[in-house]
Amino acid sequence: MDRMIYTAMTGASAAAHRQQLLSNNLANASTPGFRAELATFRAVPVRGEGASTRVFALEATAGHLDAPGPVQMTGRSLDVAARGGAYFGVQALDGTEAYTRAGAFQVDPEGTLVTAQGLPVLSDGGAPIVVPANAQIDIGADGGVTARVGEQPPQALGRIKLVTPNAEQPLARGDDGLFRGPFAEPLPADAQARVQGGALEGSNVNPVEAMVGMIAVARQFELQMRMLQNGETNDRTAAQLLSLNG
Repeated sequence: MDRMIYTAMTGASAAAHRQQLLSNNLANASTPGFRAELATFRAVPVRGEGASTRVFALEATAGHLDAPGPVQMTGRSLDVAARGGAYFGVQALDGTEAYTRAGAFQVDPEGTLVTAQGLPVLSDGGAPIVVPANAQIDIGADGGVTARVGEQPPQALGRIKLVTPNAEQPLARGDDGLFRGPFAEPLPADAQARVQGGALEGSNVNPVEAMVGMIAVARQFELQMRMLQNGETNDRTAAQLLSLNG
């Protein structure tokens, strides 16, 4: 069978994977704090006997688009948007420290400050922030959380852990949609990071760009499938010629 089917197969697989990422991005175009996933591929020459005239399409290290999304004012005291490249520290379901840009916080029945998905929001000390019952919560520009119960003076509950990744400490997206540091180690808190209260950061996905990308990938996938069909036709024709000559 013609070896072209293998090269076409890798191209079709790469196109299908990119289509999956684009579909997920488009589905999260309205998810607060969502970061668009990126798909990158590289061409690897096939080594063997003869000239290296064929290449495989292999997935390279994937990442995410780190551009900020649009900020929408909500006026809700528990809605905060991270400024610049800062991320909120949260406790993932597996107990590890993870990071997110989604700042739609709330208080669960146990009095813990959590995300919209129910993950505890961490303080600078790495512990969940516990809110007194019937308290009015305010979040300052530095991430400091204060609570006021009735006519009592405001009580400081701690500062939301804010981290700012850099080239030496980049973040990588996990399968749960949260971000983690290198080797899943916690990043140090950034005392200079700031937040905007009463606002939420939207997704940085461009819906039009994602839809155009999906159309282009669909055409690319169709082209790869045609190559597979051509390979099958060539193989069938060669088999017929050999049977006639035999």
